[in-house]
Amino acid sequence: MHTRQLGSFEVSAIGLGCMNMSSGYGAADDETSAELLLGALDAGYRFFDTAAVYGDGHNETLLGRVLNRRRQEFILASKGGLSKDASGKTRVNGRPDVLKRQCEQSLRRLQTDVIDLYYLHRLDPDVPVEESVGALGDLLRQGKIRALGLSEVCTATLRRGHREHPISAVQSEYSLWSRTPERSMLAACEELDISFVPFSPLGRGFLTGKAEDVSCLGEGDLRTSIARPRFEPDNFASNSKLLGPMRDIASQQGCSLAQLALAWLLARSDNRLVPIPGTKHIDHMRENAQAARLKLPVAVVEELDQLINERSVSGTRYTDALMATIDSERDGAVAD
Repeated sequence: MHTRQLGSFEVSAIGLGCMNMSSGYGAADDETSAELLLGALDAGYRFFDTAAVYGDGHNETLLGRVLNRRRQEFILASKGGLSKDASGKTRVNGRPDVLKRQCEQSLRRLQTDVIDLYYLHRLDPDVPVEESVGALGDLLRQGKIRALGLSEVCTATLRRGHREHPISAVQSEYSLWSRTPERSMLAACEELDISFVPFSPLGRGFLTGKAEDVSCLGEGDLRTSIARPRFEPDNFASNSKLLGPMRDIASQQGCSLAQLALAWLLARSDNRLVPIPGTKHIDHMRENAQAARLKLPVAVVEELDQLINERSVSGTRYTDALMATIDSERDGAVAD
């Protein structure tokens, strides 16, 4: 796989989002996950993304156990600032003491001396971003992390954080059907020389053509809860009509739907955009890796732009209650 720049790091053009192996999309098998992680290294992946909240520490523990002997072969990203309370509800906490404690816990679970890229997972509305970023800067000076990131923030928050300490990467949802970063974040990242990492680049499976509506999904799947709107039966049926023309384009390009969606993302930036599709299936991991070989004609990129976008898709990416709390959604709603 060819490489791209992630801050000061050189990484594979496509990274591996690891959440699915521990939470979000139903049960996963640890033995299969171990085979997938090692197979991803062999397939050319050099960027692995996890977080403390994924499986309440399980995902970091899994990566630490499986990959510790090959730690020098990849760039490792994790995140702090989100955790589960005693009732299992996800809570945001960006206080400096909490971030520092969570980072120490992540280092132990990951069986590593340093985390290459450490993100503030979500902005805490009760803590100025400067304080949270300042704590991450302390961790960098202590040699516990090598670079700072922010996740799901708006451009105003990014600029404030970047003034406190240089930010190397921003992570947010971005795909054909989730275009929030295009409002101003991608331009801000280019201006500030910050890399951008799209998560859910395959639309939580929708853009692969393999997803089902909520009536077919099991308990513990994000698409039946916080990411439900686009997978409600009526919305899903309407959205699925977009996949027919997309299949025609994929056939013309000699690739799968997933590979087409990833190649479209790679075409958005020459070097500093690194999508991290997640999966718990080995064959999907290998399929996604092949997308890095595709070079889409400009006309195809433009055709996909017009076919699937937030104007043509039914439903928001999260429930209304959650959408109201996500800082990145402020882009386009308020001035920077």
